[in-house]
Amino acid sequence: MTSSTSFLRIPAASAVVLLALAGCAAAPDESTDAAASDYTACMVANSGNLEDRSFNQASYEALQRAESELGIELRTAVSQSEGDYETNINAMADAGCDYILTVGWELGEATSVGAETYPDINFSIVDETVEGDNIRSIVYDTAQAAFLAGYLAAGLSQTGVVGTFGGGNQPPVTVFMDGYWDGVQHYNAEKGTNVRVVGWDKPSQTGSFTDDFVNAVLARTLADGLIEQGADIVMPVAAQAGEGAATAALEAGGVGIIWVDADGYETLAEQFRPLIVTTVLKQMSDAVYEIVSQDLEGEFEGGSYIGTLENNGVALAPFHDWESKVPAELADEVEALRDAIIAGDIVVESGSSPR
Repeated sequence: MTSSTSFLRIPAASAVVLLALAGCAAAPDESTDAAASDYTACMVANSGNLEDRSFNQASYEALQRAESELGIELRTAVSQSEGDYETNINAMADAGCDYILTVGWELGEATSVGAETYPDINFSIVDETVEGDNIRSIVYDTAQAAFLAGYLAAGLSQTGVVGTFGGGNQPPVTVFMDGYWDGVQHYNAEKGTNVRVVGWDKPSQTGSFTDDFVNAVLARTLADGLIEQGADIVMPVAAQAGEGAATAALEAGGVGIIWVDADGYETLAEQFRPLIVTTVLKQMSDAVYEIVSQDLEGEFEGGSYIGTLENNGVALAPFHDWESKVPAELADEVEALRDAIIAGDIVVESGSSPR
């Protein structure tokens, strides 16, 4: 495996990219590993960190897989503010990156500018569609898998109330919340029940948001509010900030968590594992790995990859510790709904779904 050179941006006018090594600043290292190829894949994340229990971590692990299996060099940069986006992209390009993966809807404009400025470098962006011959967008119709999660949550709820909240009011977040809301309504229509969703109302597109993907305290406050309204299943769509919801659920007792992006049972602290009902997955590893492999072979193609249930780009994770708590009949119904969505018999619609 080649060594990784990691960059960290700090919010300052210096426009300097610093090497992230135990909090110390140093000049960027070039890999001296004899097995390293001449190909360098780079990642620029929006905020948080590379182990955010969510999309940053999933994207990073995909590139680590490419580093290990393909022998490429890997560099990473984590942005601390909006002003860092273009600076980090430029720094990566100037450092000799052959491919740059940007992670986060917020990096759309910076990615577009970067791809135009550096036409000889191929780019991908997660969670936003950006046009360009040297850009491959990686987006997910998570409403489909979240529909299954909403149906499941409604079927498991003992209080008749389930909840959700987002980190930001933006399409990659609300697409989860729309699907979740629709799944609950479908359960009600099928079963003649009246399970309520708190934290999001799809028709009015209004709900609860932390406006932050890092601050777990804010997320805990929102989760506490949902639990106080009776929610016994909560789906935070807030990256690492969502860990605050897990803390709230743990302290409340009797509350389950549906995680998003990367399997929360695997990424969250062990104490939270018993809370994780399932995860609405974005299967980033295969998509990112495939794009890097194609680029390495000179077969990169612009356009968009849209993850769906049909192509296994989105999915529900295993129930893990909840396996014995999910009635077999409910599990079978969720699987049948998955098949119906893939067949087109059920159409899950969200204004936030990628097109």
